[in-house]
Amino acid sequence: MTPFDTFIMVDWSGGNDRGPRPVKDAIWACVASNGQIGEPIYLRNRGVAEAWINDTLDAALAEEQRVCIGFDFPFGYPIGFANAVTGQADPFALWRWLETRIEDSKNRNNRFDVAAEINARFDGRGPFWGNGLKRDIEGLPRNKLDYNNIFPDRRVVEEQAKGSFTCWQLAGAGAVGSQVLMGLPVLERLRRRFSGDIAVWPFEKWEAPIAIVEIWPSLFVVPPPDEMIKDAWQVQGVARALQALEPEVLANMLNVIAPEEGWIVGVGHEGMLQKDTVLAPPPLRNDCFALPAGVNWAPVDEALTLLQSRLFPVTPVETLPVKNALGRILANPVLAGRANPPLPNSAVDGYGFAGNVPAGAHRRPLIKGRAAAGVPFSGSVPEGSAVRVLTGAALPKGVDTVILEEDVTATKDIIAFNGPLKKGANARRAGEDIEAGDVLFDAGRMVLPADMALLSISGVSDVQVRSKLRVAVLSTGDELVEAGGAASNSQIYDANRPMLLSMIARFGYDSIDMGRVVDDRVALSDRLDMAADQADVILTSGGASAGDEDHVSALLEQAGAMALWRIALKPGRPLALGFWGGKPVFGLPGNPVAAMVCTLIFARPAMGLLAGEDWRDPQGFDVPADFEKSKKPGRREYLRARIRDGKVQVFASEGSGRISGLSWADGLVELEDGACVIKKGDMVRYIPYASFGI
Repeated sequence: MTPFDTFIMVDWSGGNDRGPRPVKDAIWACVASNGQIGEPIYLRNRGVAEAWINDTLDAALAEEQRVCIGFDFPFGYPIGFANAVTGQADPFALWRWLETRIEDSKNRNNRFDVAAEINARFDGRGPFWGNGLKRDIEGLPRNKLDYNNIFPDRRVVEEQAKGSFTCWQLAGAGAVGSQVLMGLPVLERLRRRFSGDIAVWPFEKWEAPIAIVEIWPSLFVVPPPDEMIKDAWQVQGVARALQALEPEVLANMLNVIAPEEGWIVGVGHEGMLQKDTVLAPPPLRNDCFALPAGVNWAPVDEALTLLQSRLFPVTPVETLPVKNALGRILANPVLAGRANPPLPNSAVDGYGFAGNVPAGAHRRPLIKGRAAAGVPFSGSVPEGSAVRVLTGAALPKGVDTVILEEDVTATKDIIAFNGPLKKGANARRAGEDIEAGDVLFDAGRMVLPADMALLSISGVSDVQVRSKLRVAVLSTGDELVEAGGAASNSQIYDANRPMLLSMIARFGYDSIDMGRVVDDRVALSDRLDMAADQADVILTSGGASAGDEDHVSALLEQAGAMALWRIALKPGRPLALGFWGGKPVFGLPGNPVAAMVCTLIFARPAMGLLAGEDWRDPQGFDVPADFEKSKKPGRREYLRARIRDGKVQVFASEGSGRISGLSWADGLVELEDGACVIKKGDMVRYIPYASFGI
């Protein structure tokens, strides 16, 4: 077990607010907790980031989690600097000094001026350089001409971390100096806010509920794929890498003493670090599907929890126009580009003026002109006057209330109506639906037709989405022949492959038909190789148990990447889970009824996670039973069912061989693991097929 329950990695920025849409050179964060890796989180400015960090740490402490939070900028300066500025060889004294002087807002900060103030303590030519502003600042050189620095250019750790940057450079390529000046005050506030629960490594021992550490992503991750923002890629990669370290390895990395300058996690231990892959998250570990020790028959809920905790997205990210995003899974949160409505407007056809209007009869002069949708009224409406407005029109200046035309008697010069009428009646406030910058959708959501309207009205032109999950489907067995072909009495038509391919298409994934393979391990191995080359996940049916002819499970076992889950489930046999060529394999039962149920209950939510979706628990409904049944304890049961006249019926036979029951039904009745006696009229849980996405 790792020394920490949660890892929070932050890529910091010294610049101004970066706007509502995720961009590079901004602040990004990622959380890895209890074996799960979250999606990168875009934080548009330091104020938003600091609030998010505080909230996230509060939540972790409330759950008694031990947290490692990393920031990608130096925690200290080269030796001698802290003492020269504060009179103390104490990095925290320098943190406090900076926190009292740095001024920061969304679009302005004084970091260059503070650096110039520090330079003035010496000879005005260093140690800081790189004025990134248009105005000149006395004492802060724009470049290294006539530059002088009485301190070392780099810390000891940066001499070892080849390719790292100096903390004195404030602007230009490779500058981290601005990050340090704008980051240390935030860390100082974190120390105060979480006093007693927080330690800053390596200045303090890391065995506190919250440990702040310095990171350098290049130690852990390779360059990102073309379609992904580098900062987002890096925080996710570092979070994953640190979480994956063995406890003793991580503890050894943190066994460092650097009382003034600080240190970078992992420097000196590079041989123990595993870097991210270039095009996708690293493959799932071969023991990912192993059941806990001592578990032979896994309850359904336990099996689902294991899948949810051990899988993560494997699909790359791409950017698409909104019009092409239907059915795709969002890779990042989507923020509104503009408010809806962008301006106050009229909800009805009528006449606009300033409210409130008391009870009684009223007459108001009607000024010339009108406001219509897309054709605004150019002037302003004097107090006590009215103007013609149409539905959707932006309210003219001086108008905040609209009365319906049906409630008005009008001539060309005057209107008459009865009060009372409240201020704001029949008018829509600007942004009453959506404000600019609001989060429209979180990552992991599949874009639905209704979402297209919200994305479009909010000014979103492009979205970052996951590429479609590619699912290969393969049937095995000597007894199978293609549907419609010649078949002897000892053969059966392949029903699983057409069913599974169709289900995958309905889920919104790309299905890849790998055909049928006879009971021959060499042929099956070759076909699995082909599937692994073309797909992100493989579904097989048949050969997934432990008999002589169960070649799927045998090959996965041979590859050292197989777990046979005996799930307390009816219908269903053991579910074989493993890897082939680094791709997860779901070995489904050969019986079509069991194959469909196992796909819906287990493979569907698991493939959702692999595709980048949120985990999907199917929506069920409590419905009166139109059947009677007695059930023994010990396993979960799923009955083919349908709704008729507000009650749920179940198929006459529970036998898995009765394939016609799948089409007869429009959903499943789920009976929990314990014993039960169901009589007509009792409430049972019914899950329609539509809740699974088919």
